[in-house]
Amino acid sequence: MNNNDTKPQQRFLALDTSTASLAVSVMEKDKLLSEVNTNADRNHSVHLHPVMAQALAEAGVGMDQIEGIAVGIGPGSYTGIRIAVTAAKTLAWANHIPVVGISSLHALAWGGLESGWDSASAEKGTHWVIPLLDARRGQVYTALFAASAERQEEAPVRIEADGIRLMQTWVNTIAERISRLPEEERPVCIWFVGEVDLHAETARQLEPGFENRVHIHPYSLEGRWMGYLGAARLLSGEADDLHTLIPNYTQLSEAEANLLRKR
Repeated sequence: MNNNDTKPQQRFLALDTSTASLAVSVMEKDKLLSEVNTNADRNHSVHLHPVMAQALAEAGVGMDQIEGIAVGIGPGSYTGIRIAVTAAKTLAWANHIPVVGISSLHALAWGGLESGWDSASAEKGTHWVIPLLDARRGQVYTALFAASAERQEEAPVRIEADGIRLMQTWVNTIAERISRLPEEERPVCIWFVGEVDLHAETARQLEPGFENRVHIHPYSLEGRWMGYLGAARLLSGEADDLHTLIPNYTQLSEAEANLLRKR
């Protein structure tokens, strides 16, 4: 890897097509210059390049001034993820600039929490954030993160890896995890963010012991959060290998897959 690949990046493009939201942003260092978010009915292949051009124009930046690209690698829509990842790798190769893959669920968790936080819900202490993307048949793409109301400017910290899980099993796992923690280490609030409508009833099973502190917050991914996470990697000089950067499709655990086949 040459010096051009590892130097701190100043301006970069961030994009994600893993959800119904086509999310694009342009950053300068860790500051947002512009973002465009559109619900393109998952027809992202048609709209991605015009949306990128719009974001660049609004930022007053040409593609020749972009020094790094951040791309959401999912999990999410199989077809959708490939569109952004392919575009990002192509642009990185053609312009000889680094590319970094970012968890779409991490961006969803951060953005969902920030859009839902207010003075009433931002209780002091640790908040658990559970991003959800519907994967059909009672399944969700999800993960688990922790955040602090006292440090709202910081990205949530990962606790559990991205994966596709049966929602009921996932809620049971979270409840069991909480029960094993000492009282002082338990989260003060639990947030379900993203595509929550179909799974709200299951999520509310965590409410006993968390009265009024289980927040179920619908949220569509915004480009800025992909940008902020990408900035952290690009500014530290990180870069992923163009040939090995692939979408994170995830898969069910063997036990969950067996359970699903029995239905």
